[in-house]
Amino acid sequence: MTQPAESSTRTALVVLAHHRADSLSAHIARRAVGRLTAAGYTVDLLDLHAENFDPRMTVADQPDWGDRDKRYSAEVEAHMGRLLAAEVVVAVFPIYWMSVPAIMKGWIDRVWNYGFAYGRSKPRLAGKRMLWLGLAGATADDAIVPGMEQVLATQLSEGLAYYSGFADSRVHVLPDAEEQPQTLDAEGNFQVGAAISGNARDAHYAAFEATAEGYVDDFLAAQLVRA
Repeated sequence: MTQPAESSTRTALVVLAHHRADSLSAHIARRAVGRLTAAGYTVDLLDLHAENFDPRMTVADQPDWGDRDKRYSAEVEAHMGRLLAAEVVVAVFPIYWMSVPAIMKGWIDRVWNYGFAYGRSKPRLAGKRMLWLGLAGATADDAIVPGMEQVLATQLSEGLAYYSGFADSRVHVLPDAEEQPQTLDAEGNFQVGAAISGNARDAHYAAFEATAEGYVDDFLAAQLVRA
C-alpha cells in the first residue's frame, strides 16, 4: 500500500504572557505570528491570560518521581500537546525583576513537567527550537541590559530549554519598551524622562517593531540553514 506523503507544513507556538490585549507585548506577539505565517508556518497563538491559564501548582500536576508516565490535569495535558505539536516556540513577555511574569513561570512549572520536559533519556521535546523575546523598560544604553539578557539566557536557555532537549534556544531583550525612558542616575536614583510623542513616537516604535521582527527572521533563517 502506498504510504501518504508526509506533510511539509511547519508548526509554531507563540506564547504571550501579558494581561492586556492592547499592550506592546501583545502587539509584538501578533507581529511574530505574522512573520511566522509569512514564512509558511501554521501558528498556534497561546495567550496565557486570555485563556485563563492558572499558574498555581496543583496536586494533580505535582510531579510523581516514581511515575514518569503520570497523567496530569486535563489543562496541563492540553498544553503539553500544543508544545509537542510545535517545531518552534516563540515566547513574548514583559521582563519583571530580571525574569518572566508569574503566569509564564507558572506555565513552565506546571506544563514543562517531569516525564514530559525532563526525566527521560530522550526528552519528548528533543530537537525543538525556542526564541524568547523579553520587553524591558530600560533604555538601550542602560548598563543593566547586557546583564539582564545574560540572566534570562541562563534561566531560560541553560536552565530550561537545553535541559529539556531543545536543539536551539535564544534570548533577546527588547529595551526602550516604555514611552517614558527609565534610567538610573549616577547615585542610583530612578529617573523617568519625558514621554515621546508624535512623529518621534511613531519612529521609535517602528524601529522597536523592526528589531523584534528581525530577531524572528534571524531565528527562522538559522532553522533553514540547519535543515
